[in-house]
Amino acid sequence: MLLEARDIEKSYGTGAGAVRVLSGVSFRAAAGESVALTGESGSGKSTLLHLCAGLDRPDAGEIRIDGQALGALDDRGRAALRRDRIGLVFQQFNLIPSLPVAANLSFQARLAGRQDAAWCAALAERLGLEGLLRRYPEQLSGGQQQRVAIGRALAARPRLILADEPTGNLDEATGDAVLALMLELVSETGAGLVMVTHSARLAARLDRRLHLSGGRIA
Repeated sequence: MLLEARDIEKSYGTGAGAVRVLSGVSFRAAAGESVALTGESGSGKSTLLHLCAGLDRPDAGEIRIDGQALGALDDRGRAALRRDRIGLVFQQFNLIPSLPVAANLSFQARLAGRQDAAWCAALAERLGLEGLLRRYPEQLSGGQQQRVAIGRALAARPRLILADEPTGNLDEATGDAVLALMLELVSETGAGLVMVTHSARLAARLDRRLHLSGGRIA
């Protein structure tokens, strides 16, 4: 099993006291499987994805990736796991402003020691970025930056792709093409995909759908 989350609890403190976001959430995602995570705004989808990426720690429960318990890793260990095994596509693009598109695309692949110029070129073509490779992030639209962020996540051929509304800034046709590319990578490499989406149409294209409601999987 590629990703396992068991009995995950998470609360955040507010001026009015603690607000529980996740209450005993458990799910699995196998290698080569695509899973859609749906739910209303505030249901905890993004929080769960951040926990699975090791960007935050649960209050209780355990998350394992390839059998490795995230709770047993320190900050450096979790960063290394993200670098080597996980492709992240979050709503904040987090592109490096001082690097052109071509270098942003290959950035994680270089860090992971898996840079493949031919694969990066193919990604740029599939994502419609060929004519933008020398531009800098500030010269791109929001949709273009989103495509670069998606390409960067896929360039290292990760074991696990965690995507939070990856098509949210894209028109329908481009969004469909991006999802097809991610599903193609899952099929070709045996990667796993967990994708947060509000779109029932896109969710239906994935292997399985999990719905979060009231901090639990309904």
